[in-house]
Amino acid sequence: MSTIFTKIINREIPAYIVAEDERFIAFLDVFPIAKGHVLVVPKIPVDYIFNLEDDILSDLHVFSKKVAKAVEKVIPCKRIGIAVIGLEVPHTHIHLVPINSVTDIDFSKPKLKLEDTEMKSIAQAIIEAI
Repeated sequence: MSTIFTKIINREIPAYIVAEDERFIAFLDVFPIAKGHVLVVPKIPVDYIFNLEDDILSDLHVFSKKVAKAVEKVIPCKRIGIAVIGLEVPHTHIHLVPINSVTDIDFSKPKLKLEDTEMKSIAQAIIEAI
């Protein structure tokens, strides 16, 4: 199964990558609901998060924690909200969203349109915070 995330993993399309290891990759969402909105993706193309092997599922959350802690250092917020919806792209992914209230993680609200320079600046700040 080839998805947009597979293409990012394979460097077939560009992304604002903030963290990566041999099993996971994290990058800024290009249609964010908040500044610093990051997607964390396993490199294996499994559609549904609960179909991941237990060790990969747990390690995905540990990797996400590392990224979330870095985002918290860079984006002023009360905490990092976490969401797994799993309908928009058929490749497991976790949304990490800086939030100050429960309404900040409403995926039906209009997406932000950030300039490339701002996305690069946010990505670099997160990289440095990791």
